[in-house]
Amino acid sequence: MRNVLSVSLLALAACAAEPDIPSAEQWAEVCEPWDEWDKPGPPFRIHGDTYYVGTCGIAAILVTGEQGHILIDGGSRGGGPLIEANIEALGFRVRDVDFLLHTHEHFDHVGGLAYLQRQSRGKLLASMDAAPVLESGITASNDPQAGMHDPFEPAQVSGLITGEGNVTTGHLTLTAIATPGHTPGALSWQWQSCEGEDCLTIVLMDSLSPVSADDYRFSDHPEYLAAYREGLSRLMDIPCDIALTPHPAGSRMFERIEENTLVGLDECRAYAAKQLQRLDKRLAEEAG
Repeated sequence: MRNVLSVSLLALAACAAEPDIPSAEQWAEVCEPWDEWDKPGPPFRIHGDTYYVGTCGIAAILVTGEQGHILIDGGSRGGGPLIEANIEALGFRVRDVDFLLHTHEHFDHVGGLAYLQRQSRGKLLASMDAAPVLESGITASNDPQAGMHDPFEPAQVSGLITGEGNVTTGHLTLTAIATPGHTPGALSWQWQSCEGEDCLTIVLMDSLSPVSADDYRFSDHPEYLAAYREGLSRLMDIPCDIALTPHPAGSRMFERIEENTLVGLDECRAYAAKQLQRLDKRLAEEAG
């Protein structure tokens, strides 16, 4: 009887300690499309071991494992502590984050990485073009948006990601996809997330919009333009069950939550096709 009682008490304690994870619907009730970058929003489970821990306006994605976690993007300077709070609210510890990754190297997505690096002591991995930007806090001179952004707090890059590099900790493996265009060092990420035997492929696609300073012309940089198109083409063809983007509204997050269609096989293709259309329109304007 004593052993049964002990087991029961342990089970109750475990249930009491387990956090009440907000739903995606609760996040959408608090946040609005294209919301403020540093507006707090509740974290929620995307699928399996993958969670949204960003703010209302800027995504940050936590992929969790028993032997360590992986965090993609750190928000702005003010967003870093909000991401930390969301991770802790889920019942995870920031200091258990083994790797910090990035999408594109602009201050609204990587400005909080230095703070999160200090809190977690995780290793920051970066693409070859993004690494100097992360370590200086200054947008690269070859970035289409050079001169448009404020500097951010520099972080320490521990390693480079080249080509289709994999980042692995424990049973977690995330695959990098080079998708330059919005910035020279932009990366998209693909991984598998499981709930029991229900396994889905998640893709965090970079912003990939052809936004630039007034005097920048994409057509003046043919090699960059070719790499831009190649990245978009690859995103159209890869397996993708759940599509995510650095700005949640960019991948219709609110509409998909409202329609209960967060899982959608054509979402990655549709997003990449939309950005390709925007690029072609931009090139036509430059030619005109």
